[in-house]
Amino acid sequence: MKVVILGSSPWLVQKGLTESLAGRFEILRVTHWSFLEMQDAFNWSLNEFIFFGGYPGPASLANTKEFPRWANYINDSLIETTISRDILLMTQVNKPILLRRLFQLGCQYSSQILSFQKMIGQLQDAGNTTTLAHYLELLSGTGLLGGIQKFANQDIRVKGSSPKFQVYNTALMTALSGKSYKEAQTDHEFWGRIVESAIGAHLVNESLGTQIKVFYWREKNQEVDFILKRGDSLVAIKVKSALYTGKLTALTAFQQAFKPKKILLVGVGGIKIDTFLKTPIEQLFD
Repeated sequence: MKVVILGSSPWLVQKGLTESLAGRFEILRVTHWSFLEMQDAFNWSLNEFIFFGGYPGPASLANTKEFPRWANYINDSLIETTISRDILLMTQVNKPILLRRLFQLGCQYSSQILSFQKMIGQLQDAGNTTTLAHYLELLSGTGLLGGIQKFANQDIRVKGSSPKFQVYNTALMTALSGKSYKEAQTDHEFWGRIVESAIGAHLVNESLGTQIKVFYWREKNQEVDFILKRGDSLVAIKVKSALYTGKLTALTAFQQAFKPKKILLVGVGGIKIDTFLKTPIEQLFD
């Protein structure tokens, strides 16, 4: 007999399994809907997916007229329910307000690197860096927001690095921004961060349940947006928006230092974003 237990609360499911079925279960992760799935189900364009993300429930509200209802659905039915039910009821959180503020800060700065010390400066009653790291881990466990670690050859340096905020679904970022679909597209800096966040969310979601780990790399003013690691193989990924005018010296520096198997440019002059978002992460190593 095989029993399949379905649930939207990762903490609840994993806690029950580990307590009562030690060694006799397998976790099958169902991640956020991908661009290909949203396109097949709702005929969404690339820009619609980048802004409205991969939530099928409120997809019918993803238009100009119903946009306030869509944003309220994301905030009330998804974000608030997940934080209140899946985190606060399942584990001890001494500063629930701080956890909520950390989530809001992470969505605001998604695709950006922010040290825990800088987070303390941004947050009231922030406590210490250990508390913030723990709360970010809780948010990651529910599939909301995570922190991508810096790539390094030493695990100690990886664990001690400043995280790069990454929403697991861009709807979390845009619903909290207060910007409409049209306003977001005309704000080129904001749109560039959503695009990078969409690519990061794709990589993080696709990596779950695999042997692939996702990092970023930064050395002084040189930064590579995403580093994929599978065994000893590395893939370096740089996202290039229409506004990017700098030289791609960071890719060259990373290549010289770590000899990756492949270097990919996504966006202007490279792989089209819609093509990349439809590509399984395992194929990036081929």
